[in-house]
Amino acid sequence: MAKRLSKLEFQVMEALWEHGQFSIREIREEIPARRRSAYTTVQTTVYRMEAKGFVRRVKKVGNFHVFEAVITREAAQRRLIDDVLSYFGGRSQPLMAHLIESGKLSLAEVKEAEKLLKSHARKEE
Repeated sequence: MAKRLSKLEFQVMEALWEHGQFSIREIREEIPARRRSAYTTVQTTVYRMEAKGFVRRVKKVGNFHVFEAVITREAAQRRLIDDVLSYFGGRSQPLMAHLIESGKLSLAEVKEAEKLLKSHARKEE
């Protein structure tokens, strides 16, 4: 499943990750009002996400369906990060430099990343 999530698709997934199962109306209500799309736009998006394998229908209540996420937040985030890194030829250094220079990466986060890197290196040995 190498497809990427659009901004609206990511918002749909955030609602499902947060609440588990939701109808289209409930998903739409979770999107902040200033960025909320029309009901039919959200509906079309959810149906397309179902076809892509990102969500699935779990039940029908009255005349509406309830959906849940198929992929995890972590899997979607990994895919997004891999997409961003592809713009840098797979190199993470330009991205890390930007995060540090912009103040979006704290010393505590760098230390946590260092721990993860050391743990990963031990697993490869």
